Amino acid sequence: MNIIKTRKDFPLLDRKKPIIYFDNSCMTLRPRQVIDKIVEYYERFPTCHGRSVHTLSNFVTQEFDDARRIIQKFINAKDKEIVFTKNCTEAINVVANGLDLNKGDVVINSDREHSSNIVPWLKLQKDKGIKRIYIKSKKDESFDLKAYEDELKKNKGKVKLVSMVYISNLDGYIMPVKQIIKLAHKYKAPVLLDAAQAVPHIAINVKRLDVDFLTFSGHKMCGPNGVGVLYGKKTLLEKLNSFIVGGDTVSNTTYKDYEEMPVPERFEAGLQNYAAVMGLGAACKYLKKIGMNNIEKHVAKLDDRLKSDLQTIPRVKLIGNKETHAGVTTFVIDGINYHDAAMILDSANIAVRSGQHCVHSWFNDRKISGSIRASLYFYNTEDEVKQFIIAVKKLASYL
Repeated sequence: MNIIKTRKDFPLLDRKKPIIYFDNSCMTLRPRQVIDKIVEYYERFPTCHGRSVHTLSNFVTQEFDDARRIIQKFINAKDKEIVFTKNCTEAINVVANGLDLNKGDVVINSDREHSSNIVPWLKLQKDKGIKRIYIKSKKDESFDLKAYEDELKKNKGKVKLVSMVYISNLDGYIMPVKQIIKLAHKYKAPVLLDAAQAVPHIAINVKRLDVDFLTFSGHKMCGPNGVGVLYGKKTLLEKLNSFIVGGDTVSNTTYKDYEEMPVPERFEAGLQNYAAVMGLGAACKYLKKIGMNNIEKHVAKLDDRLKSDLQTIPRVKLIGNKETHAGVTTFVIDGINYHDAAMILDSANIAVRSGQHCVHSWFNDRKISGSIRASLYFYNTEDEVKQFIIAVKKLASYL
């Protein structure tokens, strides 16, 4: 992978003094190929998909359907298994509100879930009386498979869904998803994976995983804002109740009834974000050209260097699982507020995230008010890591 050449694809990096962008878990940068695809829609055919028969609409329909096939192939899904949403959060909500869960039904999470994979279940717990169970991590912050299976056994027949993060945006920890899925299926429970952090970083094959539902967002994988994906096995999507209904979800209506469209269309209410869907298709093509294995190896190498060097700096303490190499490193500096640290780093032209990273429950449980998070992607370089370490050393030495 030619990093120098690749970086020229990103307008924000193709400058005399580019920013050191280490906030990729929040949102990645976009290459010109994606930006051009979005602009192409608005300049050449800014019309509807599937509703009209004129040339412009036909062109949108072709481009939109092509993008769906590209995204489908990117995770090795089958036809009719890709549903477009606004983001990963909405995708999880489609499942949460479509499963028809009732009082006493059980949903199992890990203890490191993003709020998007906690709040829908807590709301159903309040509104319908379902039971949400979370699996406490082991001392080294790795997933406790034994505790997980114990809960599956204890609640056999009641577990309606196991919904867990694939790669944590807290610390980059990669969950043992193959074992998680295998055990869930052993006890007849389907599995949803929040793969917002995973799809951009590793090759995903939903068939090989045998996962039942999988969600991700475009903005974390060089794609646009405002588009996400719900993958579901077709037979399971067909069993989900509709969450948002209206135009484009029906084939016909009368004053008394309506006829639903088949999946995936019956989950895609109203006008879609056509430009964003096309942009996400372009992002998938771009990532595939670079190679997901190349991305994984490059990020792991940088992450290993970053974690190793940070641990040599006095007053710097890594939090979460320290052995993972999926591009996320979270830490605190004794004696300095995390937001202050982020602002000081920003003055040195380095962008990081500060706070609880939408994993409030994990931080609150451990009584940690917040942290600094440096998250990497394939366009980051060893020199940027070196500059970041120098900046953190200076910051820590001020104390």
